[in-house]
Amino acid sequence: MRRAAALQLGAAGATLVLAVATGAVLSGQQASAAAATDATGYASQNGGTTGGAGGQTVRATTGAQINAALCNRASTGTPIVIQVEGTINHGNTAKASGRCSTADDVIDLKQISNVTIEGVGSGAVFDQLGIHVRQASNIVIRNVTVQNVKKSGSPTSNGGDAIGMESDVHNVWVDHVSLLASGGEDEGYDSLFDLKDNTRYVTLSYSTLRNSGRGGLVGHSDSDLSSSFITYHHDLYQNIDSRAPLLRGGTAHMYDNYYVGLNKSGINSRAGGHAKIDNNYFEDSQDVIGTFYTDLMGYWQVSGNIYDNVTWTAEGSENHPAGPDPQSNTTVSIPYAYALDDAACVPSVVTRTAGANKGLLVSDGNCATQSPTAPPTTPTPSASTTSSPTAPPTQPGGTNLSLSPGAGSDGSSKASGTSYGNVRDGDMGTYWSPSGTTGSISIKWGSATAVSSVAVRESAGTAGRIGSWNLVDAGTGAVLKSGSGAGTISFPQISLEKITFQITSASGTPQVAEFETYA
Repeated sequence: MRRAAALQLGAAGATLVLAVATGAVLSGQQASAAAATDATGYASQNGGTTGGAGGQTVRATTGAQINAALCNRASTGTPIVIQVEGTINHGNTAKASGRCSTADDVIDLKQISNVTIEGVGSGAVFDQLGIHVRQASNIVIRNVTVQNVKKSGSPTSNGGDAIGMESDVHNVWVDHVSLLASGGEDEGYDSLFDLKDNTRYVTLSYSTLRNSGRGGLVGHSDSDLSSSFITYHHDLYQNIDSRAPLLRGGTAHMYDNYYVGLNKSGINSRAGGHAKIDNNYFEDSQDVIGTFYTDLMGYWQVSGNIYDNVTWTAEGSENHPAGPDPQSNTTVSIPYAYALDDAACVPSVVTRTAGANKGLLVSDGNCATQSPTAPPTTPTPSASTTSSPTAPPTQPGGTNLSLSPGAGSDGSSKASGTSYGNVRDGDMGTYWSPSGTTGSISIKWGSATAVSSVAVRESAGTAGRIGSWNLVDAGTGAVLKSGSGAGTISFPQISLEKITFQITSASGTPQVAEFETYA
């Protein structure tokens, strides 16, 4: 098997800054995170999954700030969107007091509802710190990386699960996340995505699960058959030993996923589980569908899948592979609408869309990709807070403060060959690009400067790439404006020392030629 060699590569006090006075907390429609129609699969059923849509938006760069945001709500069900940027780890995570139950060593979404946690800006990484959902509902987790969560060794978190759900959880949408470990149980890790004890109506979409002994399970034992109605679509499972997933009882739908390097077994339907398995691509793997490690048989309906260099072991007393010619042994009815990419293009589509920091790109159902119609980091349009400039942008009046003698610039990781200074050199022929499709660029001054409008100009040939964005007072974290598309952005005049343009989605690598600022 390849796992041992591949895993040698490895994987990659706080006060919540709400800044109410300057607008970092957005209310009502301004902070809408995800419309009900955004959730896909089973998460769209049972009333739908909207997370914190309609509630306040707050910013967090530490685990302590996330916990404080959860606990400082008016009630445990008050909608909230928590935008996260930076690395969340044991060093900056602390239990908070208030209307919720939090902990020092995990992000605990316990006995709460109506919450969105989303990565923004240069990205959010939960490093060695798991996310635990318990007795909770209507939760959205998007655009984050959770890595190297351990159950043994040090530090430990969440029983070794990157994301785990248990005890009467329903309606959770996990989308565009990257989950990874650096080994299996012997190296201290457990699983990447576990659902148990009556967890229902969950969708895992456009996500990557990599370098782990266990991908995930539905039901923690053969007597725990209460979890059901799970959708997995457009996910990448890579270098996983088994459990992709392990389904005990219940119903699950797997479509348009890319499985590569399933070293021991893949979709393991057992104890009466019913799996509908459509248009997936299995590559360089073993025993990708069947009932394994038990005689408690499960069921599957298969169609449109491609098996590329897949091997199958022999039938045995506790080994029941569906191949080498997988055939359906049941039928499974799916209650929601969905569009299937042809399996032949699944590797290409999933590679381009799955995981965090991919601009929330999705499939168009015809083997091409597109930007989402309502990305969670774009507030609902409002005359007072949202701008959708048209290209080319008009020239604001007055002096471009970005060219003043005391001005400077910085930002998130930049693409090779570009410079932060290119956005304030007055030359449309030079530009800054982020290292991916999302990132941030700032203009700063040595002292407070009054600003009421900016012009963001894309370089020639790249107009239209920039999707959703936030304009932020970097000193306070206040979101001054949100919208989509480059151009001229106006807002009530504010005095600040640094202003940041955060690109949260794009149709390709953005190129910002000029970031102009005006009083």
